[in-house]
Amino acid sequence: MNDIDANIWNEYETARRFQNSIGRRGLAEQARINERFFIGDQWHGAKCGKDRPLVRHNVIKRIGEYKMSQILNDPVTVGFKAEGISDIAEDADSKTIGERLQNLNKHFNALAERLKLQAINEQVLRNAYISGTGVLYTYWDSSRFTGDYADAQKTVPIRGDIACEVLDIADVYFADPYCDLQKQPYIILKTSRRAEDVLSLARHYGADEITLQRLSEDSTDGKITVLTKLYQEYRADGSYTIKSVTVSEHAVVRSNFDTGLTLYPLAVFAWEKRGGLIYGESEITYLIPNQIAINRMLTANVWATMTSGMPMMIINGDLVPNGVSNEPGQILKIYGGKEEMDSAIRYAAPPDFTANFSEHLESLIHNTLTQSGANEVALGDSTPQNASALATMRNAAIMPVKIIKNRYYTFLEDVARIWADFWLKYYGARMIEIKEDSNTAYVPFLSEDYQGMAIHSYACAGGSKGYSDRESYEILKELFEKGAISKAQLIERIPDGMLADREKLLAEIRGQEAKDDGI
Repeated sequence: MNDIDANIWNEYETARRFQNSIGRRGLAEQARINERFFIGDQWHGAKCGKDRPLVRHNVIKRIGEYKMSQILNDPVTVGFKAEGISDIAEDADSKTIGERLQNLNKHFNALAERLKLQAINEQVLRNAYISGTGVLYTYWDSSRFTGDYADAQKTVPIRGDIACEVLDIADVYFADPYCDLQKQPYIILKTSRRAEDVLSLARHYGADEITLQRLSEDSTDGKITVLTKLYQEYRADGSYTIKSVTVSEHAVVRSNFDTGLTLYPLAVFAWEKRGGLIYGESEITYLIPNQIAINRMLTANVWATMTSGMPMMIINGDLVPNGVSNEPGQILKIYGGKEEMDSAIRYAAPPDFTANFSEHLESLIHNTLTQSGANEVALGDSTPQNASALATMRNAAIMPVKIIKNRYYTFLEDVARIWADFWLKYYGARMIEIKEDSNTAYVPFLSEDYQGMAIHSYACAGGSKGYSDRESYEILKELFEKGAISKAQLIERIPDGMLADREKLLAEIRGQEAKDDGI
């Protein structure tokens, strides 16, 4: 390996040591513990005996799923603007640029649908809730056939398009953890891949037999740990490009090459900010003590109830040598007088249980949910007096989540900027798919048309449903009872699935209203 390649492993080890120094257990180990608590494996490693019921009341998952659903609840519009171009421009050139930007907006929608970006974002949010940081990596898939051709005879197919992968933050190493992502001198990505895949990739990029032999020696259990380093290389004019190199511990898989990108193809979402660190913080880490206390109290409660209803039986082995099956109607032979009979079998008295123990347990669960911003109003467990109270309480309950939402919108803007960077570098001349509402079309795209433009991305939330179907119906019913809306307006706006033959009923109501008005 050359000097820059040989140094990559040392840079990786330095960054890994820093990750391991974060928190009490290190980034990766804490994430593994948080994952177990989130999925419900909350008694892992506890030595409590085999017969004792280990009960759990998973508040961690309930809090996380509530917050993630609130973040993803609002439909988000992602688009592009060019600096210096007005939305209401009237000259021909500005209008042309505006149309091109609109095509980028619509192409983003089409690409997001093909890549199933909604599901990808859900995984990013889940990773962020568990480990503190979610990472989306965008790369160029050169094997994908686009359906377009470079010639009229359709003999030269155009291949290559964007692909995405959600990365574990423990596999992403930053040169400077106190620096913003796009200002990093370099970023290292770690993957463990099948040895045959790594060797095939190395052959594709011209590896000689010595390199292939070294790669084979790096194989452990049929896999090779591979590091991909992305770094900035500056030009004479002060601009820079993103370069990449891929290595194993002792060999080069792919030598340095220019990606042509101006942005690192990674978007990072931090659940909670951790000081000036690029690594985020997970609230699970600080909910675990509460979760353990809840589980212990609940288990003690269940165990006490069981021992009260089914107390432990104590048998005098001398008087009842054959034991007791505890079946109804069982006949036992006991030798001796009345005193021996009275002492042959008895039940152990269960331990005294504090009368308000259950209240303490409910209070702990309630306070844990409330302090985490997932109170009974937010979770839909409350019963407000009227629809107005419901709306007020719900809006107040979801306010803490809006801070996390804003970070999520910034994450989406970063994804859009990265995709646009790929389009301008790799698309060249081709037809691109655009999508508006449910309509799909194809329009010509030429990278040169966007050169010299300062393109920015934006993300804004659209209308949110905000309420369950039941709550929406209660609000509508209250408006109808107050005379704010008509019967037809009520029926028309009842949530889908709650009313059969809606259109038929609407027609009957409107017909009756017309008759009443003398029309």
